[in-house]
Amino acid sequence: WSKIQWLIAAMTVGLGFGLQEIFANFISGLIILFEQPIRVDDVVTVAEVTGKVTKIRIRATTIRMWDERELIMPNKEFITGTLINWTLSDTVMRRDFAVGIAYGSDIRKAERLLYEVAAANPLVLKDPPPVVIFKSFGASSLDFELRVFLSGMENNVPVWHSINCAIDDAFRKAGIEIAFPQQDIHIRSIQGELPTKP
Repeated sequence: WSKIQWLIAAMTVGLGFGLQEIFANFISGLIILFEQPIRVDDVVTVAEVTGKVTKIRIRATTIRMWDERELIMPNKEFITGTLINWTLSDTVMRRDFAVGIAYGSDIRKAERLLYEVAAANPLVLKDPPPVVIFKSFGASSLDFELRVFLSGMENNVPVWHSINCAIDDAFRKAGIEIAFPQQDIHIRSIQGELPTKP
């Protein structure tokens, strides 16, 4: 009996450890159902995964990612991990566009063009209004940032694409050069003149 006792005790401890994760996910599922930090059709980011919540169950929650794959995530991740719910209280989100223009460019014209690009996009909200910021004097560019607001995560990629294309088109037409990283090399160890032809 003493040997059976130890065997039962070991099985009980092993079973306890095995059921620990299941129990934690069960309790987390109850918390999700009562507190509702996420709901079906919410767009969330958890554990570096972004997608739409399609099912909430006691043990796990199903997220449909943008490539149409479904991820079944344990409920504990939503309670103990970092969770971003993009649609919890409203669907408005902000998208930032960094633009570096060449030194010597007309910064007032660049600012005006960025506002015009934002105003011409039908998916960009008027309220809150777009904002253009001259952020810094970079190493090889004058750094601007266009901040626009849009409604719904489904509009994020279309706005991202169309605004970038519109900025490139507008700056090309206006003759404003979008800067690229540059580096000057100074050679001091060579004696004499460098040949200019092979």
